Amino acid sequence: MAVKQTAGRDALGAFAPKFAQLNDDVLFGEVWSREDQLSLRDRSLVTVVALMAQGLVDSSFQYHLTTAKQNGITRREIAEILTHAAFYAGWPKAWAAFRMAKEVWAEDDASDAKAQHQREMVFPIGAPNDGFSQYFVGQSYLQPLSTSQVGVYNVTFEPGCRNNWHIHHAKQGGGQILICVAGRGWYQAWGQEAQALKPGDVVNIPAGVKHWHGAAADSWFSHLAVEVPGEGCSNEWLEAVSDEAYGKLG
Repeated sequence: MAVKQTAGRDALGAFAPKFAQLNDDVLFGEVWSREDQLSLRDRSLVTVVALMAQGLVDSSFQYHLTTAKQNGITRREIAEILTHAAFYAGWPKAWAAFRMAKEVWAEDDASDAKAQHQREMVFPIGAPNDGFSQYFVGQSYLQPLSTSQVGVYNVTFEPGCRNNWHIHHAKQGGGQILICVAGRGWYQAWGQEAQALKPGDVVNIPAGVKHWHGAAADSWFSHLAVEVPGEGCSNEWLEAVSDEAYGKLG
């Protein structure tokens, strides 16, 4: 199906008629309409990434984000697309692109708590954390952000979800840093009072410290888990945080 576009003629028809004709008839009427070569969805994906890479997050970028949504790209997919492109196009450009993308996808699933939580942060929630489910009470999600140089993962907890007590071991260095990005949660080191967490909080966890972290009972929660480089690093998973102990938290 041919893509019909009149924006060129509407805006520049009298001033630059040839440019307007090329925009409406060639770019959209011919190139965008070649669905036998590339789908509209894929063309939207390419266009969004190309504009973001140039830092062109203006009204035309908003138009192409809206078109991408209409062409079937979901909120979760655009978050993943922009996160991936950020490593190649530049982090500041991704921030600017995410601000506009959040507006375009803002109305979807407004009543869905998970969708609402996703809208509160730039990092995607990711896939169910099935590989570590035996070490969690409740459902968690995992999205790797960097797996080279320093491991960085976005970990998301559904309300009431928390991981077991555990220890990051290392012969030298090691440990973990938590950077809270959305929702409300808890962190507790063995023998200490639990610490309430909110976006912007940072928790430094040295190697050898027994601890747990997770969501508040009534809130989704996400933090970036940063693996501190070290020698002989390993994780020791221990007992679960009991419902009784967790229930005493405010």
